[in-house]
Amino acid sequence: MSEEKVQPALDRATQRQVAATLFNRVWTLMETEGRTEAEEAEMIHAAHASCYHWMMSGEPVNRARGEWQCSRVYAVLGRPEPALFHARKVLEICQREGIADFDLAFAYEALARACALSGDTGEARRWADLARAACEQVAENDDRELVLSDLDTLPAGI
Repeated sequence: MSEEKVQPALDRATQRQVAATLFNRVWTLMETEGRTEAEEAEMIHAAHASCYHWMMSGEPVNRARGEWQCSRVYAVLGRPEPALFHARKVLEICQREGIADFDLAFAYEALARACALSGDTGEARRWADLARAACEQVAENDDRELVLSDLDTLPAGI
C-alpha cells in the first residue's frame, strides 16, 4: 500500500499569515515574566507550528528563522539538546541556501547560546566569535545592533 503525500488544506498566503502570527505569539510568550507551565508548552508548540508553516509556504530565509526561533525557545527553557538541534538546522539552511547577513550571524549566535547552555564553553566562544565576525557583514545597522545585543546576553566569557 503506497502512501500519498497529503498537502495541507491551507493556501500559501494563509499559511504565511499563520506562520507569522505564531512567530509573534512565541515572542510574546518568551518575553512574559513568570510564564506558567502551560505557557511554556504553548511556546514550544507555537514555535514548531510556525516553523512548519514557514517550511510549507515560506522562502528558505523564513525556514531558517523558524528554526532559529525553535532553538531560542529551547534555550530560554534551559533545554540544551533541542536548542542545539535547531541551531544546527539554522546554520545548515543558511549554508545550503547561501543565506548570509543578519541570518547567518544569528545562526552562529544560536549555536553559541546552545553550546553555552550545554556547558561547552569552548565551542560557545568559537560560535560567538564567528557571530561577531559575521556582524561586520550585516548591511543594516539596526540588524547588526540586534545581533550584537543578543550576543551580549550570552554568559560572561563567551
